[in-house]
Amino acid sequence: MDQHLETVKIFEHCRLIMGMVLSLAVARLLNGLARFVQHPKKVRIYPVHLCWVFAILLHLIHFWWWEFKLIHVEQWTFEVYLMLILYAISIFLLCSLLFPDEMQEYSGFEEYFMSRRKWFFGIFGLSFVIDLADTALKGAEHFQSLGWEYPIRNFSYIVMCLVAAFSPNKKLQLAFVVIALVYELSYIFRLFHTIQ
Repeated sequence: MDQHLETVKIFEHCRLIMGMVLSLAVARLLNGLARFVQHPKKVRIYPVHLCWVFAILLHLIHFWWWEFKLIHVEQWTFEVYLMLILYAISIFLLCSLLFPDEMQEYSGFEEYFMSRRKWFFGIFGLSFVIDLADTALKGAEHFQSLGWEYPIRNFSYIVMCLVAAFSPNKKLQLAFVVIALVYELSYIFRLFHTIQ
C-alpha cells in the first residue's frame, strides 16, 4: 500500500477518536449553557466561570480546527497519538469541571469554581505541557515552524495557570480569563485563520 495513503488512514483514525472525545466535551459545555436558559433561577451564574466556559469552548474549537494540519504528519508513532489523545482528554476534563453533574453542595458557580480552581487550572496548565511535548515529538523542524510565539504562549499560560490555581483574588481570576479570551482570538486569526 502507498505510504501516503497509509498515513492518511492513520490520520483519519486518530481524528475520529479525538473527534469523539471532543464531541463529548462540546456537548458538556452546550448542555451546561442550556441549563442556564432552562432553569435561570436554579443556580447563580458567576461571570468568571461563564467567561471560562466561552474560553474553553474557543480553545476546543481552535484545536478541532487546527487538527486538519495533522494530515501533514509523515510518521505516526504511538507517542504522538498518545499526546493527542491526552490533550483531547484534558479538554474534556476541563469541560466536566466547568459543569459538574450536581451543584447541591454549592451556593452557585462562584463558590463551585473557586473551590475547584486548583483542579481546573492544574489541568488547563497541563494541557499546555502536553501540547509542548506533542510538538517536540514531531521534531525540531515542526516545533520551529510554529514560530517564536508558540513556546512563549504556552509557557505564559502555564505560569498564569499556576498563579490562578493558588490565588483566590477574583480580580486576578477575571483579568486572566479576559486576557486569555482576547489573546486566543488574536492568536487564531493571526496565525491559524487559514489551514494549509
